[in-house]
Amino acid sequence: MTGASPAFELIEAAAAGPVVLSVPHAGREYSAEHRALVRPPVERLLALEDRLVDELVRGLPDTPTLIATAPRAWIDLNRHEAELDPGLVEGAVASRLMLTAKVRSGLGLVPRRLANVGEIWRGRLPLSDVETRLAAVHRPYHAALRSLLRTSLDAHGTAILLDIHSMPPLTAKEGQAAQLVIGTRFGQSAASWVASAIGATCDRLGLAWQENTPYAGGHIVERHGSPQHGIHAVQLEFDRSLYLDDQLRACDPARLVRTRRLLAEIVGDLRHAALDQALPLAAE
Repeated sequence: MTGASPAFELIEAAAAGPVVLSVPHAGREYSAEHRALVRPPVERLLALEDRLVDELVRGLPDTPTLIATAPRAWIDLNRHEAELDPGLVEGAVASRLMLTAKVRSGLGLVPRRLANVGEIWRGRLPLSDVETRLAAVHRPYHAALRSLLRTSLDAHGTAILLDIHSMPPLTAKEGQAAQLVIGTRFGQSAASWVASAIGATCDRLGLAWQENTPYAGGHIVERHGSPQHGIHAVQLEFDRSLYLDDQLRACDPARLVRTRRLLAEIVGDLRHAALDQALPLAAE
């Protein structure tokens, strides 16, 4: 059954396993209100998107999936509510904010500026505007994700969140550049066996990977990962050239099929790994 919200698409699974998928940065539904408030044409905001990465998760069987439809340029689901840019948001009290490096670079909860584009908004935004976006988009998304993880935990004794992102191709320092980055916040958001299982899948399929560099995982895996309570959260960054065309604009059909199979293999191997972890506990 597929449900819908103005903020996200929920794909439920009748025979769900322990793995839950989240796709927070592929939203591309730019409303008339959004278009009226921004300086550049919205086509120039595509650089904020994880371009078409939601296509990787579609059709994956037995895997609950949450896909944002609201664009990151409206509100970033992978930022904490306190990561407000006081230079953009009128009424934001600096002493209550998380002035992280991302906020200072213009990529806070509501992105303020973009490299090679400049300032995104025509003027400053009232705090009430941001609160409306939080209530309509950010909080419902996280509440739905929390519910999916709780359901998986109750059913299987463990839950594994794969937060799906995409990245520009990396430059290799030595050997082959990684095509997948596994982010666990250096082991804080997921147990080591989860990352090991993903890495083993990549090795079997001949895909170069690395862990936590240059992407260790953002707010979503930090917020929802709780390995000590059986909930493991991993940010997966796929090289866009794995599934997009040479211009990195549209999906390449053959590449998309291969990368969908890769993700399906990762999910399947994680299911087996989760079962292996549960068996010793069940025997005690």
